[in-house]
Amino acid sequence: MSDTPEQNFKNHGRLDPPYHFILSTVLAVNLFIVLCFTVKNLNYFTEWLVVLSIAVFIPVIKLRTYPLKVQDRVIRLEERLRLQALAPAEWHAQIYRLDEDQLIALRFAADEEVVELAKQALEQNLTRKQIKERIKVWRPDDWRV
Repeated sequence: MSDTPEQNFKNHGRLDPPYHFILSTVLAVNLFIVLCFTVKNLNYFTEWLVVLSIAVFIPVIKLRTYPLKVQDRVIRLEERLRLQALAPAEWHAQIYRLDEDQLIALRFAADEEVVELAKQALEQNLTRKQIKERIKVWRPDDWRV
């Protein structure tokens, strides 16, 4: 048996400690130190250090958002294929009406309930959070980065 708790609505979010805590903290502390140094020693060099310290946040943010966007595209494809396999043929055209957030939320629903949840999502225009809250049998996604 695994030591990790079973995934559900309350614990499905994932943090990567080296990224979310260490790197973020180091960058924030660096910016603070550079700002303090700049206030005491105002010149073009220290001002440039502030600009660089702020600019470093851009690739760090992109480093996180790019793979998440790729994963969202893969999840969208996977869920459309899963719904085509599980839903009745006359409902297949409706699958493409589901938006990206709805499809991403549906990945957590077990096969037995995903089609009904997808129908509810379309009929009631449910948000990602609302869909996740309605899932009865949680299908964990342990591969998410």
